[in-house]
Amino acid sequence: MDALPNGGTPVAEPSIRDMLAVNLRAARAARGLSLSELSRRSGIGKATLSQLEAGTGNPTIETVFSLSRALEVAISDLLDHRPRGGLTVVRAADVEVLRGEGIDLRPLRRIEAENSVFEVYDQVVRGDAPQRSQGHVGVEHTVVQTGGLRVEVGGRTVDLGPGDYVAFDAGEPHSYTALEAPVHSVLLLQYRAGERLDGRPHPVLQD
Repeated sequence: MDALPNGGTPVAEPSIRDMLAVNLRAARAARGLSLSELSRRSGIGKATLSQLEAGTGNPTIETVFSLSRALEVAISDLLDHRPRGGLTVVRAADVEVLRGEGIDLRPLRRIEAENSVFEVYDQVVRGDAPQRSQGHVGVEHTVVQTGGLRVEVGGRTVDLGPGDYVAFDAGEPHSYTALEAPVHSVLLLQYRAGERLDGRPHPVLQD
């Protein structure tokens, strides 16, 4: 972690667990949902939700995506730690990893520009299992840096190599599979402010 310009000690960023606890409680309260109702909508056990809200659970990518879908909020609204200032440096070693069945994600930055919201992630597809999603809000952009990646969206499949890019409506069921592991990539999730939760389809998989 870099020292502050005045020589002081930087304040550590809240952990993913802590931020999820705060934001999950707030999002559930804002929608007037009980734990039981959120459990029904998300498919996550009530006891697990209680632990997550208390900051004692161990959230996975699948859990966060399910909550995003059930609460109709952006993923970054659940994992919000927005850096501010003119120069922003995020060190890989300082960012907590959010682990899924086949992917490691490091949330790097949330950017708001006019009517759009962007979330930037460092993404590693490990290769031990496909990473599947039933869908979540936003448009997903992925740029492969190293390795070979297979992306399946709504019954269509594309194979990507270094330098290749794909974009699709993240509301569609989709999966990532490493063909040459590990796959290092940059993931960008895009939302349109005020419209990101309306369910309108976006163009998928432009070949």
